[in-house]
Amino acid sequence: MTPHLPTLLVLDADPPPPRLGRLTGRARIVHTDAAGLAERLPAADALLVWDFTSSAVREAWPGPGPRPRWVHTASAGVDHLMCPALAASDTVVTNARGIFDRPIAEYVAALVLAVAKDLPRTLEYQRERTWRHRETRMVAGTRACVVGSGPVGRAIARTLKALGVTTALVGRVPRTGVHGPDDLDRLISRADWVIAAAPLTERTCGMFDAHRFGVMQPSAVFVNVGRGRLVDEDALAEALTGRWIAGAALDVFAAEPLAGTSPLWGLPGLIASPHMSGDTVGRLDALGAQFVELYERWAAGRPLVNVVDKRRGYVPSH
Repeated sequence: MTPHLPTLLVLDADPPPPRLGRLTGRARIVHTDAAGLAERLPAADALLVWDFTSSAVREAWPGPGPRPRWVHTASAGVDHLMCPALAASDTVVTNARGIFDRPIAEYVAALVLAVAKDLPRTLEYQRERTWRHRETRMVAGTRACVVGSGPVGRAIARTLKALGVTTALVGRVPRTGVHGPDDLDRLISRADWVIAAAPLTERTCGMFDAHRFGVMQPSAVFVNVGRGRLVDEDALAEALTGRWIAGAALDVFAAEPLAGTSPLWGLPGLIASPHMSGDTVGRLDALGAQFVELYERWAAGRPLVNVVDKRRGYVPSH
């Protein structure tokens, strides 16, 4: 008698599909796009959200019929798939925690160095064939406040410390080495670099608003590699236009892709990048391998890692 194979439903994306060859004979793998997700969900035992930019899960989950016992997203954030019905269910949700920490930390360090050393203007002058000597800022000896104490935030803090930056880490609750939210205004008022690396939750949505940009020093630079909706983008535009802060670097936006007509493109002192801080060569293979390891644990009945607290919207740090 042929043993029953769990049905693994994969919500595909534009990049190459995940390499799941190791699961041959161990899972019945069904691929779907966003349009077919709702129809196929009831028959699935597990769901791999490979297209982590899609909101299809959030839209399809409340429908009729059974739902997968496990959902894994190939991303750190889970706000694109979380909905009240999923949060209230018995379904286990896991994420790609651990894949993006170092790449994002390197990207933040690159942005800090680029701004301090005025590299954007150097490249602009080079295109203009203009020889213009300037003095640039030292990075060592400056202060940073990293908001978000998960693996990404901690990796950013370690990397900046290696550059000689005095770094404070802010999390949801205070603990050894981590400040609580009550310290945030005090810390960002002294920081040269304010870096957002927090998950998107009800508590963090819009946390960087006119008040927070007003608290920052005129010489401060704001960097967001967390989620776009952490930031009130109108308030940031006003802060940059009014020179309340010296500059900003955004890798994430409230609406993506950023429209060509968005005024954010032309703001003074803003570096905009297309949600690429964690995307390094080989990441798709790493994401696929991580999922296969998780599937093997799940199929064997062993406890999963990277389990998301669905009420909080992230994997709690221990």
